[in-house]
Amino acid sequence: MIDSLNTAVMITGFVLLMMLVIEYVNVITEGSWQNSLAKHKWTQYLLAVILGATPGCMGAFAVVAMFSHRVVSFGALVAAMIATSGDEAFVMLALFPEKALLLTAILVVIAFAVGWLTDLLVSKRVETRFEACCQLEVHESDICDCFPKDNILMQWRHLSLARGVLSVALLLFVLTITIGLIGPQVWDWKRITLLIAGLGGLFITSTVPEHFLQEHLWKHVVLKHARSIFLWTLGALLVAHIITNQLHLEGYIQANALLVILVACLLGIIPESGPHLFFVTLYAQGTVPFAVLLASSIVQDGHGMLPMLAHSRWGFLLVKGINLFVGLAVGVLVYFGGWL
Repeated sequence: MIDSLNTAVMITGFVLLMMLVIEYVNVITEGSWQNSLAKHKWTQYLLAVILGATPGCMGAFAVVAMFSHRVVSFGALVAAMIATSGDEAFVMLALFPEKALLLTAILVVIAFAVGWLTDLLVSKRVETRFEACCQLEVHESDICDCFPKDNILMQWRHLSLARGVLSVALLLFVLTITIGLIGPQVWDWKRITLLIAGLGGLFITSTVPEHFLQEHLWKHVVLKHARSIFLWTLGALLVAHIITNQLHLEGYIQANALLVILVACLLGIIPESGPHLFFVTLYAQGTVPFAVLLASSIVQDGHGMLPMLAHSRWGFLLVKGINLFVGLAVGVLVYFGGWL
């Protein structure tokens, strides 16, 4: 329990820090991608895959918004959802970074191919069924001066609860990483990365204006994601511990890998960051093969498809159906091929 709690705190801290940084970068660069987006399909695939492959759900949200406004094609939307792993990408980077990068590279290749085939075979028949929204707009109020050097001291003199809580939490995270209370016990690149991420998060929290802090960091990252990430991570670690160390079911799971691939793909249909963590944890412990992780990653997309569910339930099911077919096919192929 203590080991699982330690790991869950470390992973949750790393995930939230990465989300914080991406939120920071996303606001600073707001609207710049829109002006440079060309009308060519391959440029759309490239943009969609890059946004999808970016850890977290923000990139996937952006692609859904672009599709709903007809900035990108239906194939580009499918490609983005194959490339994305949602918030679980942060967890994989924390647990097995080398394999996580390899997985992302494989997902990118598959995403390009499937996106192109979807536009070739499906898009012209289905896109007329989707209603387009109005054109995307960027308002001046959405653009943030994220380093207001003239107001930083004033913000600390009138310290808000959100800034105080976040600053103390990040300072404690940095200290516990430094003394080795959580995370790696030796000064390897993982521990250094955690420390740099913690210091970067502390800098952002200490300097951003109050609006950004409240709306983007506190309400979105902390209140919306922190509890669910921690509970899902801790739950997955505990379940994996029970399966491998208490019930000793790893032999049964390894002998029935095809069934596990099917279950992983079906659970991937759920538009939620969390169920995929179960297979991430089992892979990290060596209980399931890479084929299971790959199949699950192809189908699941964290919270990325939730806006699409609101925009078009039929479109949501079609994207999930395509990705379910691809995930099952690739997972079985990789498993029988004995690759990775």
